[in-house]
Amino acid sequence: MLHNTKGIVLRVTKYGDTSIIMTAYTELFGLQQYIVKGVRVTSKKGANKGVFYQPAAILQMEVYNSPMKQLQMVKDVSWDYVYQNVYSDVLRNAVATYIVEVLQQTMQPEPHPELFYLIEDTFKQLDKGGPNLVGNLPIYFLIHLSQTMGFGLQGKYGPTTSVLDVREGQFVSATPTHPYFLEAQEAQTASTFLQVQFYNDLENIVLTGAQRKKILELFQLSLSWHYKKFSELKSLPILQSILH
Repeated sequence: MLHNTKGIVLRVTKYGDTSIIMTAYTELFGLQQYIVKGVRVTSKKGANKGVFYQPAAILQMEVYNSPMKQLQMVKDVSWDYVYQNVYSDVLRNAVATYIVEVLQQTMQPEPHPELFYLIEDTFKQLDKGGPNLVGNLPIYFLIHLSQTMGFGLQGKYGPTTSVLDVREGQFVSATPTHPYFLEAQEAQTASTFLQVQFYNDLENIVLTGAQRKKILELFQLSLSWHYKKFSELKSLPILQSILH
């Protein structure tokens, strides 16, 4: 049967001489793989179609879906959202590449509309937001990805809960014996990220390069503990270099 669904491209690999296999996280079906025929031919028509299939692209897709098949078929696609800055701006592109790589290692097959909308909104804000929002977006995304998947941080910073125990996922009163924690201003900043109601609020969170690096690495480590096959992200050092 034919279905219309939004999809966010996560990976594109060549298939045969003229086709590709696209991995996309879709609104209706969750994580899916699609074969897209004829988009790598040298004709003008093929070249125009190929531009849709880029990591982080948000597409409106007309697809065939058969639950018994591992590879689905795409009939047609169009832009659901057209980026103005993500692919041309170095920082935004680095953030998009990082988020896509995180998703490649954490996505589950089942549909999860709340997760889809988090990803969609994050990429749209990445395209539209100011420099400070863009710099803070990776931390915001890791926190809210964990929350959406059911293992987010608990509590908030306060006089009696001034330490964030990242391993336990909660704010506590005493420094833990392991090294996976934030304290003082860094713990307070992490609490601020948890309380953000609107993406624009990220513009007001000011971090040094060292603080951003430490918080991002700890939250990424926390996320990795929940996924056995989570491996080192190649995009992280590139992102950190640009953010600095």
